[in-house]
Amino acid sequence: MPMGHTATAQAGSGGLTATEHRLANGLRVVLSEDHLTPVAAVCLWYDVGSRHEVKGRTGLAHLFEHLMFQGSAQVKGNGHFELVQGAGGSLNGTTSFERTNYFETMPAHQLELALWLEADRMGSLLAALDDESMENQRDVVKNERRQRYDNVPYGTAFEKLTALAYPEGHPYHHTPIGSMADLDAATLEDARAFFRTYYAPNNAVLSVVGDIDPEQTLAWIDKYFGSIPGHDGKQAPRDGSLPEIIGEQLREVVEEEVPARALMAAYRLPHDGTRACDAADLALTVLGGGESSRLYNRLVRRDRTAVAAGFGLLRLAGAPSLAGWT
Repeated sequence: MPMGHTATAQAGSGGLTATEHRLANGLRVVLSEDHLTPVAAVCLWYDVGSRHEVKGRTGLAHLFEHLMFQGSAQVKGNGHFELVQGAGGSLNGTTSFERTNYFETMPAHQLELALWLEADRMGSLLAALDDESMENQRDVVKNERRQRYDNVPYGTAFEKLTALAYPEGHPYHHTPIGSMADLDAATLEDARAFFRTYYAPNNAVLSVVGDIDPEQTLAWIDKYFGSIPGHDGKQAPRDGSLPEIIGEQLREVVEEEVPARALMAAYRLPHDGTRACDAADLALTVLGGGESSRLYNRLVRRDRTAVAAGFGLLRLAGAPSLAGWT
């Protein structure tokens, strides 16, 4: 059984506590018991995102998020969705610059099913990964790119702002969606190598929160995840450090058929995990977080010079964070 330590309740946590454990294969486990409702939430985080990709193979992290729902050794086809939803739960996954995560929210008595499903695809996805599933999900991701970026008004703005804020060759220069050319160029062996490198227990954190018995939950985790071998082939991510000040204003004018003119700006901010980033997050929420914010009230309600206005913060640990204004 893995050893762990208990973290006491922190001020402002509402009395919630968490225990942290580590399996022999390196999997970090965080458990938090909360019996408010008969629900358990499972979230598995992998330390891999678009910043780990190399030139010519952008989009692999996001493509792999989709491949993880294409079946594994014991679960065929669309089985992950069918089993979770059939048990009354919900599930999804997300990819960002610095991490990929997968999560299930389950009735508490179905927690074991979610843990088994995550362990099965962590340990055996390559048994089900073939050319057919690769082509299927490649097309899905390309369509997602069309729907969210290429074929909607202002859809490419985030890509353009990111490329301006982080120079050519920087690990954050491109967004997780990837380019069409790179998605086309990705091979089945590229995907297999990506999985072997990053989808290992020693590159992951598993959190389980809710109406759980921590001892029983830890026993299930050890049973299903404990035999999955670790992998030491991951390279350190490329250096993302940059001066916090760009030094000059960078500007790009894009002319497209859109409903109205839009001004979008991005600013480099302090790294995630610092008090300065927390302060920026709070300030940006007051300034541009939703329709009650000062920016929205001024530009939309009072001056009526805009139909929408707001700020958003992309918190990054490996590079200066990015604030975006629209």
